[in-house]
Amino acid sequence: MTSSVFAAFHAAFGKYDVVHFHAEGPCAMLWLPKLMGKRCIATIHGLDWQREKWGKGIGSKYIRFGEKTAVKHADEIIVLSKGVQEYFWKTYHRKTVFIPNGVNRPVIKEAKEIKEKFGLIKDSYILFLGRIVPEKGLRYLVEAYKGLNTDKKLVIAGGSSDTDEFTEELKRMAGDNVIFTGFVSGRLHEELYSNAYVYVLPSDLEGMPLSLLEAMSYGNCCVVSDIEECTEVVEDKAVMFRKGDVAELQEKLQALCDDAEAVARYKSEAAEFICRKYSWDDVSEKTVKLYRKTRTRANK
Repeated sequence: MTSSVFAAFHAAFGKYDVVHFHAEGPCAMLWLPKLMGKRCIATIHGLDWQREKWGKGIGSKYIRFGEKTAVKHADEIIVLSKGVQEYFWKTYHRKTVFIPNGVNRPVIKEAKEIKEKFGLIKDSYILFLGRIVPEKGLRYLVEAYKGLNTDKKLVIAGGSSDTDEFTEELKRMAGDNVIFTGFVSGRLHEELYSNAYVYVLPSDLEGMPLSLLEAMSYGNCCVVSDIEECTEVVEDKAVMFRKGDVAELQEKLQALCDDAEAVARYKSEAAEFICRKYSWDDVSEKTVKLYRKTRTRANK
């Protein structure tokens, strides 16, 4: 909250034509640059007030205030998924612009640092990589994993987001074969994606999952919950299970652990599919075009 307040004051009195706000919480201050004559664009990454960590307290109310401020004052609103676009139209009768996240094709890295640090080699682990928050469905993943008949480790990579208690809960649930890496970046981050047997994103709630795009860009076989934000991304190039269904998630993971050929088939198609569908070049071109459109309209 304090970061977005100071940033909004700086933007409001700076020499800028367009101010671009990201996420619903920061949008609570969008009115200030707008009041000072700036053109304002908001990107809504997801309906953040729904996240479990905010509950129904002041955090959730502030974020919803940001959402309504964007609806009222933003010159343009960008959304990352068709589901969120539909929500804004049904709830506020507000038109939005659909510009999803993008991804570039990465360079595959050999397992060096992850071997030294965690004892991991190629195809020896099931991976989750993302923020450690309840809505990512990590309770389901840990429970499903505990019922698997496999020698593959489960790696949960990422940092908490004001959710240290939840992280500790997961560690208590997990057994010896679950590795918590903490926040990862750089070579470690790249190696984890490059050498996973399967990547899992069992979320209850998403905006548009950049981590899923990244996982597929590395040529991973992915397992995702059947929420619209995931199925819209993967189409038929990943394995899906019913949201929150631990038994089905366990069944799908066991089938993949037992069938390396099926995993290889998904891996062979993932990178080409996702990099063609979600190109950062297309994303940046559409975003700059929207900046120019907004500025041109202001000058008429």
